[in-house]
Amino acid sequence: MFWHGSNRRFRLPADWSVRRLSVLKRDGFQCVTLLRDTGARCTAPATDVDHIVPGDDHDPANLQSLCRWHHARKSSAEGAAARRRRVSRQRPADRHPGEL
Repeated sequence: MFWHGSNRRFRLPADWSVRRLSVLKRDGFQCVTLLRDTGARCTAPATDVDHIVPGDDHDPANLQSLCRWHHARKSSAEGAAARRRRVSRQRPADRHPGEL
């Protein structure tokens, strides 16, 4: 399950289901992602409400409706970016004794 090991659900406001439904209605229950090749809006039905700017800003202006595919793609990209930002715990490679 996607929520396993996450505290995200506990950080959502008590009225999340109302906000979620409101955003889905606002966006016509359709994914709001614009396709790269045509610039047209994705025609898939929205299944997820996502934070535009990651974090805990649950204002409707920071929420968007996405289809499952676009939501998974965005979440994956955000996770990869977060992993790249982590400081490496690996010890730097020792220089060769003959190097100056």
